[in-house]
Amino acid sequence: MRFRLALPIALASLVVFAPVAARDPATPEQRIQRLEKQLRQVQRQVFPKGQPADTAGFSDEPAATQSAVGVIGDRLDAIERQMAQLVRTSEENGNRLSVMEADVARLRADQDRRLRALENGAAAAADSGTVAPAQQDPPEILPPAPEPRVETSPPPRPRPKVEGGAPAAPTAALTGEAAAEAAYDAGYRLWTARKYDEAIKALDAMAKKYPDSRRVSWASNLAGRAMLDKGQPRAAAEALLANYRRDPKGERAPDSLYYLGQALVKLGQPSQACKAYGELQDVYGATMRSDLKRLLPAARAEAKCS
Repeated sequence: MRFRLALPIALASLVVFAPVAARDPATPEQRIQRLEKQLRQVQRQVFPKGQPADTAGFSDEPAATQSAVGVIGDRLDAIERQMAQLVRTSEENGNRLSVMEADVARLRADQDRRLRALENGAAAAADSGTVAPAQQDPPEILPPAPEPRVETSPPPRPRPKVEGGAPAAPTAALTGEAAAEAAYDAGYRLWTARKYDEAIKALDAMAKKYPDSRRVSWASNLAGRAMLDKGQPRAAAEALLANYRRDPKGERAPDSLYYLGQALVKLGQPSQACKAYGELQDVYGATMRSDLKRLLPAARAEAKCS
């Protein structure tokens, strides 16, 4: 009964407001607000106890406001930028890794090429016959300088001499590194006495008997130098190259490269000698002994290295 009475009243109010609205040139937004206000008045008269059950409890606000949509769009843009940055960083790292791998491969190929060049030069020197005599007078050959000793090594013990100047066998039995030192000292004294054949045998025997000694690099290098001083440059080149290849980190590996170049010059192969000198400079430039640094420029000039 109350609903029937309220409805005519609401309609009457709409009829009253309609002429006023017709006379008022309002904007569409204002007209919508006015209609909403009128509808709420009607609802209060029709439903004095509140909104009906189908609309009660629901907010009049839209499900997603413009600001919420903007925030979500900004967050999506930020995520896309971060993903693009990650993809770009991954591609850059991949390119850097490819460049590093190419550099390593190039260094390995260059090292293999140098080693093959040295091996081919030594092999060619071994296979070639006697070298034709040079047209110009040979340079004056100075006596070989004694092999420099390491200051940290203990001085050799005095030994009694036998007839002929060769050192006698040690009176007390030595073992380990001390025995290796004594064996090397024996070969070294034979070399300084210019008994090259005996020195080569003693040094080779020392290297075979004490393969783990640090003096093996010294002994093999000095044996090659003895062959060179004896007038056997082909055998010296083979021995010196073998010492360098067997232990490139040995204490006399740089010396072996230097005297390998000397042997190749005597074999009439200055280009191969220049390769040996170049390998010496590239591998041991920063750690080369002062004696080799002093001798290397003259050796390169003798071989006419560019």
